Amino acid sequence: MANDKQLIMLDYWASMFCMRVKIALAEKGITDYDCRVEDLMNEKKSPLLQEMNPVHKKIPVLIHNGKPICESMIIVEYIDEVWKGECSFLPSDPYQRSQSRFWADYVDKKFYLASLKLWKSKESTERETGKTEFIESLKCLEEQLGDNCYFGGDSFGFVDIALVPFYSWFGAYECCGNFSVEAECPKLIAWAKRCEQRETVKSSLPDMQKLSEFILGIRRQHLGI
Repeated sequence: MANDKQLIMLDYWASMFCMRVKIALAEKGITDYDCRVEDLMNEKKSPLLQEMNPVHKKIPVLIHNGKPICESMIIVEYIDEVWKGECSFLPSDPYQRSQSRFWADYVDKKFYLASLKLWKSKESTERETGKTEFIESLKCLEEQLGDNCYFGGDSFGFVDIALVPFYSWFGAYECCGNFSVEAECPKLIAWAKRCEQRETVKSSLPDMQKLSEFILGIRRQHLGI
């Protein structure tokens, strides 16, 4: 059962969704938890994962006192509410809080779906469509960022946690689409590098080159490109 430790995370190193949870835990100063890596490459889902997330059987899952919390941004918000500390990921103002949730949702429903089309499509036409949608969604996010240090203004917060894990995938996206994110969205890259200066982010993201080689290897194996 899952109650052998107070806090367990079901993880996979290349998952940007798992990176979100690790960043959130690190921001709250939580380091004493049991991180269990799932063997996703062999499509072997552990009995614990199937027990704790029987609906989707997906990572990440945070198990707190034997109770599972699923879906990355729901987990991030749970962490924010349970371990309040000095910093909060969401603004106190209800309207600003709603806007943070909106843009985090945009990352998942618009930006992420475009990224899938970009790197998983075998047909060049579909891949180009994905590239166009990907860049458009990045530009939209860059416009929302404006001249702020973070999406939350001067404070690192909810939308930053939602988006910054994708930075580690940018090298792979660029190789798949033959473009430069920095050339398209220089302010967004400056933001990502600013985030990466935070130890909580730096320690939670894998090496971009290692991840790019891994993703491109998957493409060659499964798509033959």
